[in-house]
Amino acid sequence: MKNEKLVMIPGPTPVAPTIQREMGRKTAAFKDPDFVRDFKEVLADLKSLWQTEGEVFVVPGSGTLAMEMAVSNLIKTGEKVLLVTHGYFGDRFGEICERKGYDYDILQSEWGSIVDPTRIEEALAREEYRAVLVTHVDTSTGVKAPIEDIGEIIGSHSETLYIVDGVCATAAEKEYVDPMNIDILLTGSQKAFGVPPGLAIVWAGPRAMERRKELGQIREYYVDFDKWLPIMQDPGKYFATPAVNLVWALQESLRIIKDEGLEARFARHRRDARIIQDTLQEMGFDILAEEHCRAATLSNVLYPEGIDDEEFRGKLAEEGVVVAGGLGEYAGKLFRLGHMGNIDQHIIISSLAAIARTLKRCGFTGEPGKALDKYFQQRNS
Repeated sequence: MKNEKLVMIPGPTPVAPTIQREMGRKTAAFKDPDFVRDFKEVLADLKSLWQTEGEVFVVPGSGTLAMEMAVSNLIKTGEKVLLVTHGYFGDRFGEICERKGYDYDILQSEWGSIVDPTRIEEALAREEYRAVLVTHVDTSTGVKAPIEDIGEIIGSHSETLYIVDGVCATAAEKEYVDPMNIDILLTGSQKAFGVPPGLAIVWAGPRAMERRKELGQIREYYVDFDKWLPIMQDPGKYFATPAVNLVWALQESLRIIKDEGLEARFARHRRDARIIQDTLQEMGFDILAEEHCRAATLSNVLYPEGIDDEEFRGKLAEEGVVVAGGLGEYAGKLFRLGHMGNIDQHIIISSLAAIARTLKRCGFTGEPGKALDKYFQQRNS
């Protein structure tokens, strides 16, 4: 009998049974009064929890669609932006800027480290940018950007908007839109929300909505705020078909978040990540991200000498845990372990035990199983 597989990649993440049940409901008409009421509740909760007096857009699509939606509604062709990148997905923002015809400068870190906020401050002192684009957590590196510090710097530049890619952070890492001077926060449903893939979520603060008015008609159609705004203000109206069951799943995810408390959820992710990363290092692995900027949502785990990536991940899947491979120059050198959303201690312990078993199966001469003792000690302290 094959082991049931735990999907521990950096998204999609494991889906809680109550969220899964919402996906299995009989689909309703998108103008059904009960669905309209539920969609309104979702939008109100998103604005309230992430603290904005602006708007939020919940649109069928991926996190990459949310990235394009963010810049399309704020930046015109030829305008200058500053891109702060900590890895592969920060670089993706660069590809989007290239396609949009923006004039952009790049501040880039070595993989595993961050761009020091003083470099951003210095860049803003030299140039006037229409926007600064930052990825909060880059899944290629497991690095967490200091978005609150960056927001304080950008807050003193009234003409510069702040766009944060929260795809691998939102609902796990601390983010508040208006209090952190964030003008656009974007994410997807499939990571720390613990909802299946298919929803792009974009918060637009008051300054972002003012900038959208200034631009007038834009070339883009599907991602145009002006097309979606009437629906976000009254979900009984129609522009494009909403993902009915995903909206219900998101509603249940938000119920779970409200029950736990957002600050408590942030703290849980920080605590679990620290213990998971300590345990992995005790087993003989290392973590790519420097300790001061490690994300709470995933770990990019460097192999001990002599461990083959393809063999390890294949045998780990046989043990019941699926992880992702490395990207870019770290392909074959590490695996990426997601630990965000609604995972519980059973899932974490099962995953770590499977990793320890797999190390032994791959010929590792240490005693990785003993590292689990440290996990339990830290959990109980």
